[in-house]
Amino acid sequence: MNLQEFESSYREAMAEALNELQTAVLMLAQVQRKIYEIGNSVQHLSENVEEFINTQRTE
Repeated sequence: MNLQEFESSYREAMAEALNELQTAVLMLAQVQRKIYEIGNSVQHLSENVEEFINTQRTE
């Protein structure tokens, strides 16, 4: 392998690694967003259950 082939191979490998890193970062952002949404859903569900329980106790 000469210098030009080595440089080309290095650049291709680096570009692929950076693309994979960017993909992983985007996936992480999606997972974080989904965790946030699930957390909000659980919180709202809990509030609704608490409200229902309190309503039933007062009747």
